[in-house]
Amino acid sequence: MTEKKLAGKTVLLSGGSRGIGLAIALRCAADGANIAILAKTDTPHPKLEGTVHTAAEAIEAAGGRALPIVGDVRNDDDVTAAVLKTQGEFGGIDVVVNNASVIDLSGSLDLSAKKYDLMQGVNVRGTFMLSRAAVPILRESENPHILSLSPPLNLSPRWLGGHTGYTLAKYGMTMATLGIGAEFAKDGIAANTLWPRTTIATAAVQFALGGDQMMKVSRTPEIYADAAYEVITKPSRDYTGQTLIVEDVLEAAGVTDFARYAAVPGTPDDQLFPDIFLD
Repeated sequence: MTEKKLAGKTVLLSGGSRGIGLAIALRCAADGANIAILAKTDTPHPKLEGTVHTAAEAIEAAGGRALPIVGDVRNDDDVTAAVLKTQGEFGGIDVVVNNASVIDLSGSLDLSAKKYDLMQGVNVRGTFMLSRAAVPILRESENPHILSLSPPLNLSPRWLGGHTGYTLAKYGMTMATLGIGAEFAKDGIAANTLWPRTTIATAAVQFALGGDQMMKVSRTPEIYADAAYEVITKPSRDYTGQTLIVEDVLEAAGVTDFARYAAVPGTPDDQLFPDIFLD
């Protein structure tokens, strides 16, 4: 019988009503974890599936305990409340997953100030504030991890100039994570980032990148979830400060065949669409 490394452990995840965040939550739940989700989706969205409540139901069905928390990662009171509620419900926090993120690939002249502020507020500030708020509780964990879904810092002009506003926001997530990892390494708190080589079949890809055709040449969120599980179950003192790639993590764990992760079964790897920020 496979060891359940997260049995009884507590994961606090931002976002997670759907897509990659929900897939990570379900992977951890299948291992017996407690999952607290901080998300804004209290009621159904007209175009997007899932709320924080339907996510909680799915987590329970997958074998975990769920705590749905309605709140905005940009709101300091909501962040503080989420950390305290999670600790109160489950007795601690072992893992923080910074999943909440906003994407807008507009060029600098077309990007609205409002959307720029939104991306900075959710991606950068939200990652920093949620991670920081959890640190005092993470210190008490036997194997504390912070994992942010953001890319390596690739300073190629291709990525710096392709969509400057979004690049700033995603690189800010990464810098916040690596900085916290360095600052609290002495406490044994791991902080890493994780990013895929191909696009992932999510609502963000469908609506912001390329519609149904892009979905067909993407991988499923489960590949991200399986890689995230590998990261957050590593010994925290030995596995920190890294900008990790999903496929590299899985290959290191012995996974050699990624065919089952194709959104359209049978799609060859060389026909999948490469994600941004990776050369």
